[in-house]
Amino acid sequence: MPTRTLNAVVSEPVFVTAEAMILRVAPDGWELPDYVPGQFAVLGLPGHAPRIPLSDPEDEPPDPDRFITRAYSIASSSKQKEYLEFYISLVRSGALTPRLFALKRGQKVHLGPKISGMFTLNQIPEDADLILMGTGTGIAPYISMIRTFITPGSSRRFAVVHGARHSWDLGYRSELSSLDRMVEGFDYVPIISRPGEEIIPWGGESGYVQDVWKRGIIADLWDREPSPDNTHIFLCGNPGMVNDTQEMLAADGYLEHTRKQPGQVHLERYW
Repeated sequence: MPTRTLNAVVSEPVFVTAEAMILRVAPDGWELPDYVPGQFAVLGLPGHAPRIPLSDPEDEPPDPDRFITRAYSIASSSKQKEYLEFYISLVRSGALTPRLFALKRGQKVHLGPKISGMFTLNQIPEDADLILMGTGTGIAPYISMIRTFITPGSSRRFAVVHGARHSWDLGYRSELSSLDRMVEGFDYVPIISRPGEEIIPWGGESGYVQDVWKRGIIADLWDREPSPDNTHIFLCGNPGMVNDTQEMLAADGYLEHTRKQPGQVHLERYW
């Protein structure tokens, strides 16, 4: 196994909330490889790296010289090669995220040189419409897809459904709302599960991501029912959401896409 090094630099950490961060990491002295939106890369830090105070105490501290690594979906466009962007949720009891959240601009981190993953649009017909449904940081691969493939005059429709507990947990909300207003054929549906805890009354959808499908909201936006003949659906994030939505889609004739059996439903469970 190649020796891991601190081969990348933190260029811009942005805290969406105290427990969600957008992290940009630039390679230090090497070039990023080509990759496809929807893929992931590996970040890592040594065990001696500091952790933020918000994290839980570690039951057993890791080897201080051993790298702790995890894979994270890329949120940046594959067209730009200066940095990779990640949308990361803090796991207070985790080994790596409390250390990533302690990083500051200019500090070093390990970035794996290989980018992998099959959760992409590579096998999707170019004329197929897309519904991208995610919870929390599960929206990250969709941001990469949107930033890469949304172009003026495209005949393909995009609908992005993003679920979170509160409105302030909706990462990339401003960017997606702007696209909703400015790009024909692009729809953004944010939905929150705890509207009663909002500081300012919430005027959007309330409930869970799967409720958007159940209520026919996409059909209303598109003025037609999406069907397996013309629509592919991506599910990413909370396994409960993924499983529940997959069951509803199966009842409507959508098949899970696998290597052996092509289908219209593409899955990525985050834990």
